[in-house]
Amino acid sequence: MPESRAETELDAVFAALADPTRRDVVRALGQAPTSASELAARMPVSRQAIAKHLALLATAGLVDSSRDGRQVRYTLTPGAFSDAVAWMTDVGAAWDARLAALRRHVG
Repeated sequence: MPESRAETELDAVFAALADPTRRDVVRALGQAPTSASELAARMPVSRQAIAKHLALLATAGLVDSSRDGRQVRYTLTPGAFSDAVAWMTDVGAAWDARLAALRRHVG
């Protein structure tokens, strides 16, 4: 069965967050909008590597960019994160219901 658009977008979010460097980028952007050069100065990877990570995060809908003079500043976008949290909440609730039913059956 083909995936829905929402499932494909969710897959992109989880794939983007699977990489530890990208999670570090997300943590840093959670503090303040930042340029690729500023991120690279704080991390053990090149600016070019950071730019590739930012591009992947942007494709997944997790970051957005805007020009600030000569610099491009990156910020987190809440929508894709909210969708991932909603999915995890739904899965967690389903498992909670199953475990509660098992407890009732066993207990």
